[in-house]
Amino acid sequence: MQMIQAIRDSWGWCGIDPVEVVGATAFGNLMIKDGQGRYWRLCPEAFSCEVIAQTREALDEVSRDQAFLHDWYLQPMVEQAEAALGPLLPGQVYHFVVSPVLGGAYGIDNVRRLDHVEQVRFSGDLALQIKDLPDGAQVKLRIVD
Repeated sequence: MQMIQAIRDSWGWCGIDPVEVVGATAFGNLMIKDGQGRYWRLCPEAFSCEVIAQTREALDEVSRDQAFLHDWYLQPMVEQAEAALGPLLPGQVYHFVVSPVLGGAYGIDNVRRLDHVEQVRFSGDLALQIKDLPDGAQVKLRIVD
């Protein structure tokens, strides 16, 4: 229930009404069923949360697409992360310190372990703040207490 609330709090602005997490990956991607029976993909490293299937049957079809599966699982990065950082503890995910959207590398030097709920909250809050910026815009992150 904590994850559903985190999605609702930090990603509700994009229109999602989460009722169930039906899938998750080592890098924190989530497959979420909403109140209307649609399926959403929340992708923290891309700061995105969007409908990918209107029905369970459509989701099953998406789940057979090899390009989708490669992107969904990020298996080569998971293997590198496990080798460098060790296995994940319960509730943890691998996380890009600087999102590739903000110019961070898809490399192991840019990956750490993070609490999954914290990742969902952080990525949703930041996604809201940058959603209207054009591609290539410069972003300055400021950490405040």
